[in-house]
This record gives sequence, C-alpha cells and structure tokens, in this order.
Amino acid sequence: MFPDFATDDTQTFHQKLARFNVLRMAPATPPGDWRAAMDSEYAHRQAEGEFLEALRGEVASLLPDPAFASERFITWFEALVETGPGQQHALFDWLAEHATRQQLRLFLTQEAAGEAGFEDLLAYTLVKLPEQAKLECARNFWDEMGHGRPAAMHGPMLARMVSDLNLQPAIDATVWESLALSNTMVGLATTRRYAYQSVGALGVIELTAPERARKVALGMQRLGMDGRTRAYFELHAVLDVAHARSWIAEVIRPLIEATPACAPFIAEGALMRLLCGERCYARYQLEFQTTQFAHDRLQRVA
Repeated sequence: MFPDFATDDTQTFHQKLARFNVLRMAPATPPGDWRAAMDSEYAHRQAEGEFLEALRGEVASLLPDPAFASERFITWFEALVETGPGQQHALFDWLAEHATRQQLRLFLTQEAAGEAGFEDLLAYTLVKLPEQAKLECARNFWDEMGHGRPAAMHGPMLARMVSDLNLQPAIDATVWESLALSNTMVGLATTRRYAYQSVGALGVIELTAPERARKVALGMQRLGMDGRTRAYFELHAVLDVAHARSWIAEVIRPLIEATPACAPFIAEGALMRLLCGERCYARYQLEFQTTQFAHDRLQRVA
C-alpha cells in the first residue's frame, strides 16, 4: 500500500516522511518484494522532492547576489548568525531565564524527536567531495564520534540526556515544524542533487548553534539539571564555534573558489535550515505562551 501524500495535511505529510526516513537510514535486510519496496520508496522520495523544491522557492528572495565573489559570499554567510531567519529569537532567552521544568522538558522532547543525527548527515554529505572539504568533514565527524571514545560520542550524549530526563520523543507527538526540519536535513544529505545545499545547511548549524545551546544549558542549570544531563548542550556551545570557523575556511571557501556556481546552492541550504528552525521556534513560542514571555517579547520589540 503506497502513501497518498496529495490529500495529507502538513502534520500527516511530515509524519509519513519522518517514518520513511527512520527506515531509510536504518540498516536493513533485503525485503521479500524489493520491487514493491522500491515503488514505495519512489513515492516517498517524490513527495520529499516536491517539499524540498517548494522550500527552495521560499528562500529564493533571501539569496545573496549571484555575482558575489568568494569574500563577499563568506561575509554574507557569516552574517547569517545575526541576520538569518530565526536568529536572536526571544524564545531562547526565555528558556534560559523563565521556562519551568515542564516547559523545558517539552522543548527538549521536541528537539530530540526532530534530531536527524549530525554525524550521519555529515557522512552522507561528504561522499565524493573534493579532498580539502572531505578532510574537514572527516575531522568534524571524528569530533562527533568522540575521538573514538563511546562516552564522548555526541549522539549517545544526547540519548543520555533523553534518558536522564525520562523524555519520550515520538513522531506522533512531535509538531510538524520539528519533523519538517529533520526531514529537510535528511532529504538534503541523502540526495546528491542537493549535496551543496547540505553543505550549507550543516555549516549554518555549526555557525548558529552555539548561542542557542548556551542558553538552553543555562536554563537546564537554573532548573537544577546536572552536568551530565547538560553535557550535550554545553559541549556544542563551545565546540561548534571552532567547527564553524573550520567549516567556512576548509569546506565552503574552497568549494566556491573552485566552483563558483555552487555558491547559490550552499546559500539555499543554509537558508532552508534556518527557515525550518525559525518555524520551530515560533511554534514552540505558541506552545509556551505565558504572560511573562509575552511581556518579555513586547519589551524587546519596544
């Protein structure tokens, strides 16, 4: 039985695509009817393609001038930490300063459910990249792998946080905005026609994550969550600063200097990731609406 994406609402669409991505990325054995499995995969990937192409269209007006030389492009990319969609969102100050334990647990549950696994996305993306870019991806991947130490691997570190807080992340309980973010990242990384978009999306995560991670960690500390539980966010608040510098210098700059035509696609991927993040923050804000948060937001606007 094949999915009928045409009649789905947004939540159902992204739930179906998220379930497909779980199976798609998991090790498997050959199915009994591989032709039927391929037909189902095609239906999901066609729906994914329609979604990603629509998202490309949404960010088109935000792209930098295609005539930008590499230095101007790098300046534009680095400025996304301040000017990109969703940046400096008031949600994260609120999480740091005002969220209750229940509210922070809800936020962390949604984030965990929408986590696609940076190391796996990176592994898909680095395939057949030029030498310099691939080497930096490999160094970044080795950091994600905890330099070979299981306790320091980033994925299990996140899983320990989920376990410590007794969170129950599940596709059916996750808002579509968080699922869409994950579906976007998986779609870009696993589809070679979007390889440059994946480079941009991964790079902008490294660029913009540290301040958000720092504020989440502060909120966790304020609520008495211990160092082991906070470790994933505290690590990324520091490590991703260095990762961002290296990613720009060793991946993005060499790619656009060697192939200037790839720059708009790197920019697209960065903006697609940021737009998906912005939608998550807006949805979380609605979920967490309180008098205090509304007051703080009005104060910032004023």
